[in-house]
Amino acid sequence: MARLAAFDMDGTLLMPDHRLGDKTLSALKRLHERDITLTFATGRHVLEMRHLMGTLSLEAFLITGNGTRIHSLEGDVLYRQDLAPDVAEQVLHTTWDTEASIHVFNDTGWLTGQDIPALLEAHVYSGFQYQLTDLRRIPAHAVTKICFCSDHDDLCRLRIQLNEALGNRAHLTFSAVDCLEVLPVGCNKGSALAVLSDHLGYSMQECMAFGDAMNDREMLGSVGRGLIMGNAMPQLMAELSHLPVIGHCRNEAVSHFLTHWLDTPDLPYSPE
Repeated sequence: MARLAAFDMDGTLLMPDHRLGDKTLSALKRLHERDITLTFATGRHVLEMRHLMGTLSLEAFLITGNGTRIHSLEGDVLYRQDLAPDVAEQVLHTTWDTEASIHVFNDTGWLTGQDIPALLEAHVYSGFQYQLTDLRRIPAHAVTKICFCSDHDDLCRLRIQLNEALGNRAHLTFSAVDCLEVLPVGCNKGSALAVLSDHLGYSMQECMAFGDAMNDREMLGSVGRGLIMGNAMPQLMAELSHLPVIGHCRNEAVSHFLTHWLDTPDLPYSPE
């Protein structure tokens, strides 16, 4: 029996309209009633996640910013890591060969230099918004992560540039097909979940985790039971081909799997 359950948000718990379905919410509450600790492991900002947790009346630990922050049930910071200032400086002040928009995250929120209303659609239910600012004026010591948003082919070309420039001074990952993130070295959801598990006195074998994108790879590959969404990125399915695929987020596949796991754990699971 798992003692800690970790969930990605976008493309996993959330349906394509960025809403948490009633069946999913009910299944999460059933886990809580079984004394299984919940944690939400997401690229979203802690300010947004706190708001969502309040509206959903859920009690969970928060792994946010793709592992750059961990917060307790009470909202205390258990772990934090920012980009090295020289990395943030180089990424923000280099002219990259890309069409991507640039987005900076720190403890104040989400900062960008371009007004792109379409990006707010993913945050419609929380009301979380970006702040327009001159990114070159942001202090380099106060940058948690940097995101580039564009089409996937453009971001793949950009990733080559970033790898050549940054080497092993940063961790690069796709949090979606159209979002490439620059994170601190060693920062990912898997390493953050290991920190949280140790804090709670659990082993990683006592954890289950759900995800759909490459930023979930380390987390899914390091827990006792990793589960991949049917709508997952092909690269994730290819790299973790030994893990089961449970179904699509549009059908609330997480709730379907959890209901089966709680009620009929000895029977084989069939995706919805």
